[in-house]
Amino acid sequence: MLASLLKKKNKTLLGVDISSTSVKLLELSHSNGRYQVESYASEQLPANAVVEQSIGDEEAVGMVIKKALGKARSGSKKAAIAVAGSAVITKNIEMNDGLSDDEMDYQIRIEADQYIPYPLEEVALDWEIQGPSELAGNVDVLLAACRLENVELRKDALEIGGLETGIVDIEAFCTERAYDLILPQLDADGDDIDTVAVLDIGATMTTLSVLHQGKTIYTREQLFGGKQLTEEIMRRYGLSEEEALRAKLDGGLPDDYESEVLDPFRDSVVQQVSRSLQFFYSSSQYNDVDYIVLAGGTSSIIGLDQLTQEKLGISAIVANPFVNMTLSQKVNASMLNNDAPSLMIACGLAMRSFD
Repeated sequence: MLASLLKKKNKTLLGVDISSTSVKLLELSHSNGRYQVESYASEQLPANAVVEQSIGDEEAVGMVIKKALGKARSGSKKAAIAVAGSAVITKNIEMNDGLSDDEMDYQIRIEADQYIPYPLEEVALDWEIQGPSELAGNVDVLLAACRLENVELRKDALEIGGLETGIVDIEAFCTERAYDLILPQLDADGDDIDTVAVLDIGATMTTLSVLHQGKTIYTREQLFGGKQLTEEIMRRYGLSEEEALRAKLDGGLPDDYESEVLDPFRDSVVQQVSRSLQFFYSSSQYNDVDYIVLAGGTSSIIGLDQLTQEKLGISAIVANPFVNMTLSQKVNASMLNNDAPSLMIACGLAMRSFD
């Protein structure tokens, strides 16, 4: 099954987000209506272990998962992982409400053949009933399908890292789940906030998810991310990738860094945000959004939210899903705070424990 949507789980699941440059692990607990961060770790991946969200070296990814697991000191052995939206085909279909689960599964697999451009034996497929459809006696069903290879490589990497796969989810659903934690932080200025753009700006990929009343209505990925800033630092100052990454995080670059390198990059991020929104407007009935939430590691760049707000005239905030959470003693608060914007997907995965 692809997403194992809405299956009840008793044991805590570790949210494991495998991006193109790092592995992030997060474990949550929940009591009295409040979440607590039980454990967390983030580890860099070696170059080309994951390329554009496809695992190229599951052994290398597995070893990084093992290292992160040791750092996190989590007792959980079951994990939730996600596949990228671009790797998943989703389709809403109508089915007869009177069918048993087995009958519906059989019928959906027959229907799925016309929507999926691969042989069904090469596909991981799952479905979830969304509710009654407009036609009496029918229900709306969400069908999700992904190349089996995509799922298996992630499961293999987890196994090498010492974890068992409990759930395979879809990144857009994880963002939507974690967005519930961000919503109370949005300053409404007396207006209702209906339509929100979440821009997850990672190292190599920027993903726009537009949510209307908390539900994803649009997603789009494009190749753009913080790696371009790293490459510019390497080029301008003659540093290795490792040195450039360290300098980007810890400072210590020449005086002209901000004006010559960082400012132009900040401008290009805002241009990408604007371009992503234009694509959304041109392919939907919407012509504005009420709020922009910046997520992903690149959104941690100081002043990016203010610049976005000034240039685009839309209120903007940097995502931090942990604002109203307590932390266990083994969690480093300042490290978690620094990484918070890049932990939306890991957080959405960890929240699957409480479905």
